[in-house]
Amino acid sequence: MNREDLVRLRQARDRMDREYTEPLDVAALATTALMSPGHFQRSFREAYGETPYGYLMTRRVERAKVLLRRGDLSVTEVCMAVGCSSLGSFSSRFTELVGETPSAYRARSHDESAVIPPCVARTFTRPVRGRRA
Repeated sequence: MNREDLVRLRQARDRMDREYTEPLDVAALATTALMSPGHFQRSFREAYGETPYGYLMTRRVERAKVLLRRGDLSVTEVCMAVGCSSLGSFSSRFTELVGETPSAYRARSHDESAVIPPCVARTFTRPVRGRRA
């Protein structure tokens, strides 16, 4: 993969990081990267080790964990706040990445992480497929 493709893929990834609450699809992201949808999906997976959808959902779950730890929003409200339109898909992906349901995550105490600086907490609480919380 050439440097120019990597720069354009990074622009699409940065767009996902900024606009994670928006309804983003592969075609829109491919346009950002100036690639066809198929080439974009293959190139993104090669560069980042996961599909664009997987990356976007990981970012959404990461932000959802912060909102759920606050405890002032319901799981449905958090689902919508992070840009998911299906509670079922959100819950399934959350459970897959975090190792527990959003409701269980919200209900348990997070006091032990309150003294950890947020920049450090993000590193250790970042959802990773296959790793339990």
